Amino acid sequence: MIELTPRQQIFIQDDVPTRLHHLAAHLEQIQSLWTGVSSQELMLTLVKESRYFIEWTVPDMVKADDIDRAAELVDLGRLLTRWLFNWENIWSDAEQKQSASLETSYWLRRVLEISSTEPESMSA
Repeated sequence: MIELTPRQQIFIQDDVPTRLHHLAAHLEQIQSLWTGVSSQELMLTLVKESRYFIEWTVPDMVKADDIDRAAELVDLGRLLTRWLFNWENIWSDAEQKQSASLETSYWLRRVLEISSTEPESMSA
């Protein structure tokens, strides 16, 4: 079994909605950094940490049988990974930055929606 990092141990002590609010806070920061003068290093740190937040949250959503929304978060993780692989192109192209900003805005809203609703399997 893989040993948890101290950061992960602290993070997973929170319930899923709280974890999703942490993810949303990161997305909000990323959103503001896309549109303003920003530090590339700070952006990279936020994107990478957001991927960890997803990785540490999705398994508990799956355990709660919230598969569809967990899959949505996996899609967000895939988007963040694509950004990391294409970072230099995105960072140097105003049109791609604008597109990333719009995607961030969408995902911020969606993560907040997911965090504020009961899992579909529990509310049915």
